[in-house]
Amino acid sequence: MATDPRRLAFLLAVHRAGGVLAAADLLHITPSAVSQQIARLEAEEGIDVLDRGPRGVTLTPAGRILADAAERIEAELVQARQAVAALGGELTGRVSVGSIQTAIRTVVAPTLVSLAERHPHIEVDVQEHDPPEAIRGLRAGDLDVVVLERDVDVDAPAPRGAHDVPLLDEPWRIVVPTSLPVPKRLDDLAGLTWVGPQAGSAADRAVSRLAAQLGTAFETRHAYNDFDTAISLVAAGQGIAMLPALALQQEVPDGVAVVALAGLGSRRMVVRHRKNRHEPGPAVRAVVDEMVAAAREIDLG
Repeated sequence: MATDPRRLAFLLAVHRAGGVLAAADLLHITPSAVSQQIARLEAEEGIDVLDRGPRGVTLTPAGRILADAAERIEAELVQARQAVAALGGELTGRVSVGSIQTAIRTVVAPTLVSLAERHPHIEVDVQEHDPPEAIRGLRAGDLDVVVLERDVDVDAPAPRGAHDVPLLDEPWRIVVPTSLPVPKRLDDLAGLTWVGPQAGSAADRAVSRLAAQLGTAFETRHAYNDFDTAISLVAAGQGIAMLPALALQQEVPDGVAVVALAGLGSRRMVVRHRKNRHEPGPAVRAVVDEMVAAAREIDLG
């Protein structure tokens, strides 16, 4: 007996949800309806697709093969719908974006507004991620587009199978407690205590580059990931910090001075996507194009 491919959707739901009851909730049907469809699938294939135990159900090896086939069918249907929509001049699809905080505020969020006007059938899912997490998500296929940061002077090309599109270069600034003299040149930064950025971040690489340039090792205290945290620590007199211009567009608190110095360099934001024979698709290209357009409108002061 030939298998009805529609039954594979019920098996895939059980696989994704982790059980029959959860699959029923996911599909908005009764658990007995899910069990009935699974039983018919097993009868048609002549195999067991679920291991039923006291702690729940798991997929058998044959069940996993069929679930994988169901995922491929689902993906093919999504691509087919996108192709059909493209014939009518409309772009459609779901694009998952992983981004650092400052880029969400200044680039990604404005993109959502303009994208909804130009391509209302593209659904964008935004997730805040640190660059290492975003890169892992892109490799795993959980994310389609990621926004990354880097210190321009220690820039690196995208790895094989990926492509980077520059969004903008923003100057680094020094934030200093007002209790300290305002530095006039780079040499004035030597010997000062720094609030330490997260290891491996663009700010960390920029500070390390600056220390090497000045021929010294900076004394650091604390460790921050969020730029607002760094500003708060500087306001508390804990040291100075190097932050990108976009992190300072909002009003800084009392007790903090923002200083622009020649020679600090800049932070580069790039948007990265997979690049192969099939990617990026039209929806991803549209999202990236909107991000580039949004970045062009940013006033860096």
